[in-house]
Formats: sequence, structure tokens, C-alpha cells
Amino acid sequence: MELIENIDQINHPFKNTVITIGNFDGVHKGHQSLFRQVMEKAEQINGTSVAMTFDPHPLKALGISGPALITRRDQKIELIEKCGIDILLCIPFDKAFAAITAHDFIEKILVNKIGMKSIIIGADYLFGKDRLGNIELLKEEEGRLGFETIVSPWINNTDQDLERISSTRIREIVMQGKVDQAMKYLGRHYQIRGKVIKGRKRGGSQLGFPTANIKLHDELCPKIGVYAVNVETTKGNFWGVANIGFAPTFGDQMFTIEVHILDFNHDIYDTRIRVNMVKKLRDEKKFSSIQELSRQIEKDIKIAKDILEKNGYSKNLNIS
Repeated sequence: MELIENIDQINHPFKNTVITIGNFDGVHKGHQSLFRQVMEKAEQINGTSVAMTFDPHPLKALGISGPALITRRDQKIELIEKCGIDILLCIPFDKAFAAITAHDFIEKILVNKIGMKSIIIGADYLFGKDRLGNIELLKEEEGRLGFETIVSPWINNTDQDLERISSTRIREIVMQGKVDQAMKYLGRHYQIRGKVIKGRKRGGSQLGFPTANIKLHDELCPKIGVYAVNVETTKGNFWGVANIGFAPTFGDQMFTIEVHILDFNHDIYDTRIRVNMVKKLRDEKKFSSIQELSRQIEKDIKIAKDILEKNGYSKNLNIS
């Protein structure tokens, strides 16, 4: 996949461009369906499949409090690339871009600059200055500018579950701690990313379970609690148990994300890790003693191992 980060980088229109446009936060199953439609149409007309997204989120660029992102820029790019799109336009969104009229956006950017022959979008897609552009305007301009508009239907979970897949719903589920349910919307486990930093050094010395303390990179954090996780590190992939919260047994009320990585003895300070949130095990609670907490962690580890095995995660893959 070719990544283009500014419209001015495009020197000539792409061949028979088939494009979809959106924020694509989460790159969930609905987005993945759009990308498949774009690629199939591009193949039919011997064209180029293109996705256009924006950074930062348009609401934030305009000084409006936007939603907590499911996937930040780096992860979104990775996930779209895995879908197989030919070109991703990750366009800086600012007040100047927001001031482009809907007509100019269609004619000067989509058609003249990018070479659009077909656009595939959802029924509620709005664009241009004051969000005045819509499906009706695209349809009006088809004949004059020589492209077609294809409206993609909403994607439901299954034929039995008719709930619409949406980024908003995924955010709600993750914030409720129902990370196992997010799988049916995303097609993968929700993942948090962050840098391993120095912690309070009590996991190993006091509890007997050393932890990696994470400085969170993501905006969307799951609900406070204990989770079964799969951890991607520079040393390989490992099973683990994560605690998100304030460690009330210790009483210092400092919010942390700590991951006990099973059968792991590597130094990964200052490296970035990825934590796949598989299932919530329990709420965080205050124990009467460190010994009681340690016994509970042993139980958590046993349950987590069973869950991770049932979810198809292989036992620890150590690459060093």
C-alpha cells in the first residue's frame, strides 16, 4: 500500500480511481466491507483502490471535543494496509481544508486531482464546508464530471444480530469492559499500545508477579478491572494478565496499567508493547492483605490461561 500524507503530493490522477472516504476509526467490520467493495470495483474497471481518511479527527481539528479514538493514526494505517487497499490518503485536516466547499471537493480534489471514477460510501456521508455535501449532490454531479456514486448498506453483526456495526458502539463496549464482545465488531481483539516505563517495583518483590507498567498511547481505555490479555513484545508474543486501575490494596490511588506477562524474564523497559484485550476477568477490588491479593492473582492467571487457549492463542512464542 502506498501512503500519501498530503494532497499536494499527488502529481497526476490515479488510474480509474475507486475511492471511499471516512474517519475509519477502529477499522471495524463495516469499514473492512467498504474496502472490499472498493477493491472489487477497482478490479472490475482495471483501476486503483483508494481510501481517504483524516488526521487529526475533524472535530478535534475544529476545536470541538471529539470521541476517544479506537485506533490512533499508526494503528489505523497498519490495519487499512492489511485490508489490501492500493493507496491510503491520510490527509491533514485543518480549518483551511474544512473551508473547501462540497462542489470544489468533488470536482477539484476527487475528480481532477485523484481521478475518481467511482465513490463508495455510506448513506449518511456528509462532506465539504459546513457539511453541505451529501449523496444527493454526488448524484447530481455524476453526469457532468463522469463518475458514479455507490451507496454501501450498513453492515450488521450477523443475520441473527441486526445491530449496526459502528465505532460509537465499539467505544461503548470497550468502556464497559466488555472487550470480548468488541471482537464481533472489530474482527479482532481490541488492542492498547504503550511504552513500558519504570513502575513502583512492587509486583515482583511484594507480590511475586513482576509487571510491565505501560504509559498508554491510546485514547480509549477499557473499564477498570483485571483482564486476560495476549501481549506482543519485541521478544515475542506472550500470554498475560493486565490490571487497569488504582491498585486499591496499596492505597496510593495512582492510575496504572500493569501487565504480568507469563513465563517472561526479558528487560523490555522503554520499548513499546501491544496488549490484546481478550476478556475481563473481574473488577478491581481492595484486598485485606498483599498475601490475599497474591492468591487472587494466582487464580486470575489460571483462568486467563484457559481463556487464552480457548481463544486460539498459541502458548508463548519467544523469538529470542
